[in-house]
Amino acid sequence: MIDEPLASPAVSQDEATHDLEEGTAFTPRFDADGLIVCVARAAADHEILMIAYMNAEALRLTVATGEAHYWSRSRQTIWRKGATSGQTQKVREIRTDCDQDALLLTVEAGGDGGACHTGRRSCFYRRVAESEGGEALVFD
Repeated sequence: MIDEPLASPAVSQDEATHDLEEGTAFTPRFDADGLIVCVARAAADHEILMIAYMNAEALRLTVATGEAHYWSRSRQTIWRKGATSGQTQKVREIRTDCDQDALLLTVEAGGDGGACHTGRRSCFYRRVAESEGGEALVFD
């Protein structure tokens, strides 16, 4: 169950950490705002497409439907990826990091295959480079 606590009070911190890092229970750790960071990558080539956040309900919907749902921090609502853009994300795999405070979704991108609201495939279309005036963004 996604909303279950990490460990009961009778379990030591060392045991709880071991269970979290080495156990089989999926116990995602949401931050103080009730969110967990989520990286989406393309199933075909593993290119990082975007980073977004999920709350417990968005994660539950993602698991239940197999389609990526995220939490919009600006609009304060859940959104199904592609509901308006057509850039849907069919979830092929969900992974969590060692301490279960970040998620990695492997997705098949629908629509035009993009994920970025700018119309690009990936939200990571610029790199930081040094310039005479300091750091600058460079398009690849």
